[in-house]
Amino acid sequence: MSELPARVVESARKMAARHQPGASDQAIVVDVPSQQLYLFEEGSFLAQYPVSTAERGTGNREGSLQTPLGLHRVSERFGEDAPLGQIFRARKPTGEIAEILTGADERAARDDVTTRILWLDGLEPGVNRGGDVDSKRRYIYIHGTPEEGRIGSPASHGCVRMSNRDVIELFDRVEVGALVDIIE
Repeated sequence: MSELPARVVESARKMAARHQPGASDQAIVVDVPSQQLYLFEEGSFLAQYPVSTAERGTGNREGSLQTPLGLHRVSERFGEDAPLGQIFRARKPTGEIAEILTGADERAARDDVTTRILWLDGLEPGVNRGGDVDSKRRYIYIHGTPEEGRIGSPASHGCVRMSNRDVIELFDRVEVGALVDIIE
């Protein structure tokens, strides 16, 4: 792995400074320009994963189909022990397993949420919390996708997509309350 971008290190440092006793000491930085997710714990770098943020870029408005910027926290987790490729609708398993597409130009018939879900709650009023910019009401997740061939390029409808194996690994490491900063 190459050296961490300065903007990622600065974001992780700011989140570590916000840590409060009894709260999660985990922090995730989603770096939109590089389409990478970085995991930190107690201020130390643990892991890096390629992701896909929104095809339409960044923005916090409801209906924009853009990835919201700013500080969030993991508010809920769904999919513990679900099989790889499990399709979820309204955070409930459907019993269907998605066909995983690995080609960069392959697109699924639907925008399925697969394998695991980390539901994000915005922490910045007027930016990603409240009104028509509320990330939780927009159902912004970190989740698996059947379109794995598109990981590393902007391709989502607002969420942060990961490969199914990577989202399992992240899910197994991250607890409710972990801070998540989505940055440009």
